[in-house]
Amino acid sequence: MHKVDFEMVEMTLDVMKYAIGRLTHPAPELGKPKKEEELKALVGETITPLGIGGEKAFNLFKDELLKATVPIDHPRHLAFVPASPTKAAVMFDLVTSASSIHGAYWMEGAGGIFCENEAMKWLVSLTGLPSGAFGVFTSGGTAANLSAMVTAREYWRKNPDNRNKKGIIITSSGAHSSVKAMAKVIDCDVLLVETEEEMTAKALQEKIASLDPLERQRLFAIVATGGTTNAGIIDDLWGIGKLCEEEHLWFHVDAAYGGGALASEKARPLFKGLEKADSITIDPHKWLFSPYDCGAILYKQPELAKEAHSQEGSYLEIFNDEGARGFNPSDYQIQLTRRVRGLPLWFSLAVHGTDKYAWAVERGMELAQIAGELITKNPLVELVRDPSLSCVLFRRVGWTAQDYRGWTYKNHREGFALVTPTKYKIAGKFETVARFCFINPATTQEDIAMILESME
Repeated sequence: MHKVDFEMVEMTLDVMKYAIGRLTHPAPELGKPKKEEELKALVGETITPLGIGGEKAFNLFKDELLKATVPIDHPRHLAFVPASPTKAAVMFDLVTSASSIHGAYWMEGAGGIFCENEAMKWLVSLTGLPSGAFGVFTSGGTAANLSAMVTAREYWRKNPDNRNKKGIIITSSGAHSSVKAMAKVIDCDVLLVETEEEMTAKALQEKIASLDPLERQRLFAIVATGGTTNAGIIDDLWGIGKLCEEEHLWFHVDAAYGGGALASEKARPLFKGLEKADSITIDPHKWLFSPYDCGAILYKQPELAKEAHSQEGSYLEIFNDEGARGFNPSDYQIQLTRRVRGLPLWFSLAVHGTDKYAWAVERGMELAQIAGELITKNPLVELVRDPSLSCVLFRRVGWTAQDYRGWTYKNHREGFALVTPTKYKIAGKFETVARFCFINPATTQEDIAMILESME
């Protein structure tokens, strides 16, 4: 099965034909999920002792199974945080897979890691972090947040008094769900500043002051958000950064979604104080137009991450030799085995240049403002809050939670759009509302208008 024969050549041509067709298709079909039993009835047994052959397996995927997926780059996919990888990035993802590069150690992956590092230098330059700051690409925001918090905890535990203590992290209730998830993994407690809006330094200071002496000793990190997933809100990064300096706390900024806006010089002032962070999460597979999966974790002092994450083993000793020395991404995050997932970003940046990235990001923010204007002019809908970054929260006057869900499923079922509701705390009470998140610069004002019309 590792030989190159005529059947493999034909299969390669089929795959490339499909890839070319998908890359050049201006509006992919908005598929919808089916129940497992429905899919089983459509394709039957695919894993068998003798195999079903490449042609049959590929046709089952593209003719049946693919239709039960939602393309993240559809111009009317405005739910969650969608994505819109550039064609160059997608093409180079094929090259990345075909090249079979192990991206953990310089000895094996020097050329690929060099490319990743070029992209990382650009990413770090957007943040204002001081000289010496650097980072690595991860599988996504959760892995990046986890890598940062492992580093923060190990740094905290350098103090012998903290070695047997269970740590505490403080974040806001508007922070991403992965903050709580990774806290479970490292077995630390999470305390919340109860706000869906901006977490301020004042509110954080009040939360810290409310801790009893033992809790304060256990507190080792603050997680602020640089663009909440729900509403695009940026916390008071400057004030929180100063407070963390005064309180000797690790300052982490989860900018997995919002960090992409740093590509725009116009948007960078919104992130004042980001340069004070000890670590920053940014997901290029969100607003920097990379294919899944490509997250990134950036460190002010990478050597602290290396102390926390470097692995040891007799089979790894050769990587310490002079002849094998170089930058080893596995030393700075939780994964040992890794693909060079930053390569598609590097290639796309090299092809298009950073100015086009700035334009594409600014178009997302422009679409949010356009949506806000259309909503303001429409008597059937109203803004819940002003658009922030590329997120828009709005309500359909008179609708219940079930109305929003029914509307979502109807539009999805008809292959028209995927726009899902969310919940937002308004006047102390959670309310179900509609939400747009604009990433794809191919989304048009007409798309937005048609989606709003579907609420009539």
